[in-house]
Amino acid sequence: MKIIQFIKESRAELRKVIWPSRDDVISSVKVVVISTAIIAAALGLVDVLLMLGVQVVF
Repeated sequence: MKIIQFIKESRAELRKVIWPSRDDVISSVKVVVISTAIIAAALGLVDVLLMLGVQVVF
């Protein structure tokens, strides 16, 4: 059946995968969290500045 062949081929492909080490994953997570925090802070600052600008105009 095709489903059995699909499962066998999937397992064969998963054996070829080079999985990252724990240290690589932790390093990548740190980069993502820090980048997200910086972008959130920048967008928050832009939001506050635009809000103050609108209050001054109106």
